[in-house]
Amino acid sequence: MSTRILVCAMFALAGLRAVAQTTALRDLLAEAEENNAEIQAAAKEWKASTYSRAQVSSLPATQFSLQELSVGTPRPGAGLSNNNFAYIGVGASQEFPYPGKLRLKGVAAAAAADEQLAEVDVVRSRIGQQVKAAYLRLAYLQQTLTMLNASRFALGELIESQLARYSAGQGSEADILKAQLERTKLLREVTMHHQEMAQAQADLKAALNRDQESADVIAEEFRASPIAKSIREIVHDTEQKSPILTLDARAISKQQADSDAARLARKPDFSAGYVYQRTGLDFPAYYMGTLSVMFPRKKRADAEQAEASERLAAASLMREAHRQQQLSEVRKQYAAVLSTEEELSEYRDGILPQGQAAYKSALAALRSNTQPLDAVLTALNANIEFQREYAQALLDHEMAVVHLETLTGEVLR
Repeated sequence: MSTRILVCAMFALAGLRAVAQTTALRDLLAEAEENNAEIQAAAKEWKASTYSRAQVSSLPATQFSLQELSVGTPRPGAGLSNNNFAYIGVGASQEFPYPGKLRLKGVAAAAAADEQLAEVDVVRSRIGQQVKAAYLRLAYLQQTLTMLNASRFALGELIESQLARYSAGQGSEADILKAQLERTKLLREVTMHHQEMAQAQADLKAALNRDQESADVIAEEFRASPIAKSIREIVHDTEQKSPILTLDARAISKQQADSDAARLARKPDFSAGYVYQRTGLDFPAYYMGTLSVMFPRKKRADAEQAEASERLAAASLMREAHRQQQLSEVRKQYAAVLSTEEELSEYRDGILPQGQAAYKSALAALRSNTQPLDAVLTALNANIEFQREYAQALLDHEMAVVHLETLTGEVLR
């Protein structure tokens, strides 16, 4: 069995994916942003919150009243013609909060809407990370599945050639059985890969809000994405553009607005009213205006202001806690990117070529009857393991990049 067979098998299986229509990650991210139910729900929540300002900053409802006083009998209008106590009156009253209260409530409502808008970005970022993770996992599985199928094909060819040699009185039956066992192991691993691919497809379709029975996604070729930014630049982006930290900043603004509104809670509110009363035609009409002042309970107003102050302090502390967590995670993921880049370089420049060379050498020795089949199987298994480890390092590298993109709110690939 020649190395050409293995190479041809790998190219043939890889070509299957080239023939199928691949989908770019950016297209899936755009689809998720448009169709994902969580993102749409968060956007609707924000849209609903934008109507709060008009509600809380408007005057309370105007109250209109109709009054009637009968004299001598409950019959409506009784006494209007002969008693100046009987009357029919109409009036209106309006409450007026202390100047500035409505404005501050409007500011607080607007800040709450801004906070809700930042929540939309957090949801969008989280869903984007889910799509990226599922897509990368799918790309990893597709690549390793191609390698496993190619190796299984190579083992099959090797077994057939050894069976022919065994029939001619050459080779060992034990070696053939061992090769068949290795092929069975690969078949089991291929089956597990198909199960994992089905799970990745299900996760991806759920994030895209696609029907689970729709066509599967075919990922593009799996390759490393270099990061051009330094750790200093990524840290700066995190502090300035992180969706979580932006949400925390909006929460602080909202709590500050609530605190400002609470400071006016102890101020009195007012109510003005006017009533026109009409008695009989032989009697004069009555005109009455009222002005009421409503003083809030000091204990309640103090409690509202204390609550607002504590919530403001809590929001500030939470943002600092999140900031430390985000920056710590940035450094961890950046270190993971650098370490996996070194690992990938070692595999590309040394381990993978050496493994392939060792396999070719063992295969050539087998053909010349200077080495047993067992040595070829060992070299082939080592080559498979090297490729699997390389693909895993590639996945770890790309997942670290995804985490950095989520933390910074920036596209780094």
